[in-house]
Amino acid sequence: MGILGKQLANVVEWEEFRDDMIFYKWSNREIKKGSKLIIRPGQDAIFLFNGKIEGIFKDEGDYDIESQIIPFLSTLKGFKFGFNSGMRAEVLFINTKEFPVKWGTKNAINIPTPQLPGGLPIRANGTFAFKVNDYIALIDKIAGVKTNYFVDDVKLRITSVLDQLLMKWISKEGKDMFNLQANAFSIAKGIEEDLDMEILDMGMTITDFNIMSFNYPEEIQEMITKNASHSMIGDLGKYQQVSMVDGMANGQIKGGSVASDMAGMMMGMNMANQMMQNMNPNHQGNVNAAPSNGAKPNFCPNCGQKTGEANFCPNCGQKLV
Repeated sequence: MGILGKQLANVVEWEEFRDDMIFYKWSNREIKKGSKLIIRPGQDAIFLFNGKIEGIFKDEGDYDIESQIIPFLSTLKGFKFGFNSGMRAEVLFINTKEFPVKWGTKNAINIPTPQLPGGLPIRANGTFAFKVNDYIALIDKIAGVKTNYFVDDVKLRITSVLDQLLMKWISKEGKDMFNLQANAFSIAKGIEEDLDMEILDMGMTITDFNIMSFNYPEEIQEMITKNASHSMIGDLGKYQQVSMVDGMANGQIKGGSVASDMAGMMMGMNMANQMMQNMNPNHQGNVNAAPSNGAKPNFCPNCGQKTGEANFCPNCGQKLV
């Protein structure tokens, strides 16, 4: 009889465990006398009887169901195994770990902006993480009708609303549409709160949401890069000088051409003007200003040319009085 009892016994465990599986239901089998329950690290086991939670077990290890599990069940404390009969119950195994997921917009999101009537097309990517936090809600909404559930199932639900949430929070927090990365943290926090509400009824919670980068169309990105270059240089005159030097160095303005000669002349005049300002200790930075006493200067304050009695500089045309 002892041998027969061992033959009837079975092992209740998560068979074919997968990291991307959120839960697994051991069901449609009768638990026999002498059966064992195996709980592995990162798993919780929930005993269900007639759709009702009878007990939740969180400590990993091997347990004898008759002596170590049944005494802790809500309505089955006094259950006795018969010789040929057992207990028909379900055991729901929960993966307790945090699930990290990568996300990215499949299509560009057109964010309304006054600068572009059709909206600014933006793509984004990042990561989010979630975990199970409410077993009752999970069983009520999902596990009651499914035998397993995967990370991709949650990702599908998340990404179905992510575009709308991105548009909402970019418009709300992204004060500068051309520098969204600076507002990425506050945008991500707003989206995290909304996504948490989205999956709350599934018994899960969003534990983290990050935006790694925003991507603009190529022509928009070129405009952003050029604007940043101007801001770094600060002075437009200096930017023009740098652009000319870069153009000549890159061969875009070739020596001997009219453009090259004009560029050289302009650079020479600017440098001469700068030298005159540095040499004149009383110069206040306004090169167009005439002497305060109304007298004609002997030298042009703009280019340094000797002026004589002329009212205008014979070299550059600067007004002298």
